[in-house]
Amino acid sequence: MAIDQLPIRLVVNEREYELLRRLLSRTSARTQRGPKVDKQEDESKTVAFHDDHRAAAFRSASRVFMVTFGSLKLLSAILGRLAARKSPTGTGSRKPLVASQSRMALSLSSLLFFHATLYRIFARLRLQLLHEKVRDIRERYPRIYATLTSRIAPALGASLSGFALGICPADQLRITLAIYVGCRALELGYAAMEHTALIKNKPSWLGSWVLFALAQGQLFHAFVFDRDCVPEAYGSFVLGYTPEYIQRRPTSISPKVVWPTSGNILDALAQMAQSRWPNFVSPILHPNEAQTLPVGIDTVISPITSRAHPGIQHLSCALLHPSDPSCFMAYIRHMLISFPQLAKFFTKYYGALALLRLRQIIKAPLASLNGLSEAVLRSSVAVSGWIGAAWGSICLFQAILPRSLLPKFRFFLGGFLGGMFQIFDRTTAGHANSLYAARTSVDSLWKVGVKRRWWRGIRGGDVCVFVAALALVNVVYDLGKETAAGQDRAMMLIKVLRGEAELGLQRRKEKAIETGEHQEGGRDEVI
Repeated sequence: MAIDQLPIRLVVNEREYELLRRLLSRTSARTQRGPKVDKQEDESKTVAFHDDHRAAAFRSASRVFMVTFGSLKLLSAILGRLAARKSPTGTGSRKPLVASQSRMALSLSSLLFFHATLYRIFARLRLQLLHEKVRDIRERYPRIYATLTSRIAPALGASLSGFALGICPADQLRITLAIYVGCRALELGYAAMEHTALIKNKPSWLGSWVLFALAQGQLFHAFVFDRDCVPEAYGSFVLGYTPEYIQRRPTSISPKVVWPTSGNILDALAQMAQSRWPNFVSPILHPNEAQTLPVGIDTVISPITSRAHPGIQHLSCALLHPSDPSCFMAYIRHMLISFPQLAKFFTKYYGALALLRLRQIIKAPLASLNGLSEAVLRSSVAVSGWIGAAWGSICLFQAILPRSLLPKFRFFLGGFLGGMFQIFDRTTAGHANSLYAARTSVDSLWKVGVKRRWWRGIRGGDVCVFVAALALVNVVYDLGKETAAGQDRAMMLIKVLRGEAELGLQRRKEKAIETGEHQEGGRDEVI
């Protein structure tokens, strides 16, 4: 009996249909309490299932749609419940995780379906053009023929499916996804070229920590001058682990006094840079002066600077560490306070990630504990050194540079100097942190450039970046299978996109089907 009905092939594949048929036949046999069916007789009634790649692509795409839509719905409900518990009196105006859950799911499912379809179309077209009967096209259209018969033509053609990302709402999530895929594609491209002389002979000290330093330089500069172009999570993390340089409101101060916020302090630092770093005039030493702050500096910071130590020379030092005239001691105190806090944070973070490798921990507990301790220690040293050096560099440049030399660019140099502490965390976790900082910096730099009119925003530019990144990954998959990039887990995604691996129960091997060596209790593979 052959199964040719299209609805069945769009829902289940051959292996899943066979499994369902067995379950239903056993259930009906138990219900009717009839005689036991012989195993060989049951296997002889195997159903011929005529499947094709279009039905397989539709099945995978529909499953992606359902899983994505259901996951977003569930996650939105969980976040809503947590927000309601946190603030029961809230009005429910929390910003949704995704602007349109259905469009997001449709975008990803369309990407999978069109990628598999386009790849087969261009691969078949390439084979047809290479046939002897159509070689006359080569003489009439040599450039088009060379393009369509190239080894990477199917890969590039299939990458056009990346424009399906345009179905997704044009919000920050789509931009983040495009930047992530773009950076991941560049990483795979770099891994595919590691065997070349250009990459193989690079200095041993050169690594991803340089990206971290450059990214922190850009982010710290934007954090002071263009705070709206920096992710809120970055600002919250930096300010949360800056116990010394950002002055909190004292408990003993009168509630009538308006204490400056962290945003006011950062704005004041930007104003000081624009005023070429003025000196500090202490109100304690000049009580008769009504206003000791220079023109152009917001007086909202006066509750901090008016209490500053009279021995401080620079206004920035009076704002950052008013109770201590020594910049070096303020830096040391910051490091002593922030390091234990960051060690506690990374212990929780890496400890939660270690639960994903529970089997490895049970198998080798001491080695896993040593690795976890090393990761926590290295990350704590790198991040505490980065934050402390970024703030401390403001005082350092005040001491070694003239006031008018690079007044604004100092924040980039300070962030870069602090980011160099990442050299102490040249591990897998440190590499991931460096790439995350690089992706965040790319997003921030683009927004700063659009804001300051260095370049114009491109409508749908994130989609174009996604398409180019998808093309690069496809090319690496075809040409770099023998390199380190070919062993990357991201290549499994390309297999799914091309239809080489289906999302569901995998088909039985041909050898096992021919010899009949299937066992009823066998395990089915699921992707």
